[in-house]
Amino acid sequence: MILALDVGNSQIHGGVYQQDTLLMQFRKNTRPGNSSDEIGLFLRSVLRENDVDPALVRHVAICSVVPDVIHSLRGACQKYFKITPFILAAGARTGLNVKYRNPLEVGTDRIANAIAGAHLYPGSNLIIADFGTATTLDVVTAEKDYLGGLILPGLKISMEALESKTARLPSVEIIRPASIIGKSTTESIQAGLYFQNLYALKGICAQICTETFGGKNTLILGTGGFSRMFENEGVFDAMIPELVLTGLNLALRLNI
Repeated sequence: MILALDVGNSQIHGGVYQQDTLLMQFRKNTRPGNSSDEIGLFLRSVLRENDVDPALVRHVAICSVVPDVIHSLRGACQKYFKITPFILAAGARTGLNVKYRNPLEVGTDRIANAIAGAHLYPGSNLIIADFGTATTLDVVTAEKDYLGGLILPGLKISMEALESKTARLPSVEIIRPASIIGKSTTESIQAGLYFQNLYALKGICAQICTETFGGKNTLILGTGGFSRMFENEGVFDAMIPELVLTGLNLALRLNI
C-alpha cells in the first residue's frame, strides 16, 4: 500500500492506494509546529479508524507547499512506519517536460496534478483548476509539456481579506449563493466571492484555449476543496477531488 500526503497551506490531504485503487482519504489541519510524534500517531490512528492496517503501508509519497512541515513528516514516517518517504521535488522523474523558467519555483502539488491529468487523459490539452487556499490553473499540452499557469487568491483568502481590511464586513460561510444579487451584506459577500471566481475561471480558460491552443479542444479538470461549488456550472469536463493524490501515486512509481 502507498500512503500519499498532499501538504497544503490549510490542510494535509491524505489517501491510501492499493495499486491504482484509492482505498480511503482523510484531511487534517496543517500546523507547522506539530512534532513528528503528533503526526505519526495521527497517521496511524486515522488509518486504523478507516480499517487500514498501518503495517501494510510500504511506501509514503509527499508533496508539500509548507517547507516547515517536511522535517516532522519525514521523522514521523521513519519512526512510525519505518519508511523513508519519497518527497516530490525538482529533479524527480515526472514524465512531463516542465517548461517553467525556474522549475524550483513550481509548487509540487501543481506538478502532481499535472502528472495525474496527463496520465488520465493522454493526448489531450489540459487546464487544471485547483481550488485550495490559493486557486491555481495549470496548463499541460497533449505532448505532456507543462507550460505553467496562473495563481489567484483563493476564496477563503479573499473572504478573510474583506473581513480584515474593512470595518464592518463580517466573515461569512463560503457557499454558492441563490442569486447573483445579494439581499443582505452576507449574501452580497457570498455572491461576490462566488461569481468573481466563476467568471474569472470561465474567462481565463477561454483565453488559454484561444491564446495557447489556438481554439483546439481542451479539457478542463477541477480539483481542490472548493471546486465542488462550481461543479454544476458547466465549466469542468471532469471533477477529480483526489487528483493530486493520484499524481503522487504515479510519481512514486516513476521514482522507485
